[in-house]
Amino acid sequence: MNHRREIARYGPAAQTRRDTGEVSIKTLSSRVVYRNPWLSLREDRIEHADGSPGLYSVIDKPDFALVIPWEDGGFHLVEQYRYPVRARSWEFPSGAFPEGVTGSPEELAAAELAEETGFTAGRLERLGRLHCANAMTGEGCHVFLATELTPGAPNREHTEQDMCQQWFPEAEVEAMLRTGVLTDGPSMAAYLLLKLRR
Repeated sequence: MNHRREIARYGPAAQTRRDTGEVSIKTLSSRVVYRNPWLSLREDRIEHADGSPGLYSVIDKPDFALVIPWEDGGFHLVEQYRYPVRARSWEFPSGAFPEGVTGSPEELAAAELAEETGFTAGRLERLGRLHCANAMTGEGCHVFLATELTPGAPNREHTEQDMCQQWFPEAEVEAMLRTGVLTDGPSMAAYLLLKLRR
């Protein structure tokens, strides 16, 4: 397969549709069916391009920041219990501002790094923005690489009381990804962004 030809065939057309705002789905009505301090769930009745009706359930959540703390040839990860999957999960530090608090993605990244690990980064480098589950939510993830780390005491929320942290060499983190020890989607996608940067 000629990959350049395939990119030329599909890439620009998709880009053009996005740039011109062309939408193949029309929203007919929208209503919030559930809300709490962290998210809201809305139900949208829609119409497809051919006129057929449809229904979308959409979770609205604010963007969050994910930080990759790099030091001495490895990474600092946090582990916590994730109730929906009933399992503990190794991840890069991440989180969103509390309700009523705002700031830049950089400020959020610095705050989450300090809160979950205690580290202050001498340098925060933006790697990109991801959509974690774009079939059900518009929530985005701002990814940062943190280096020149200065240690301190974490200041975790009460919901993070079971959280622990550990440094792993890069080869071990990659082994965790390959073997399914690390399954957190945003952390995996963020690591890919880091590898592409290099």
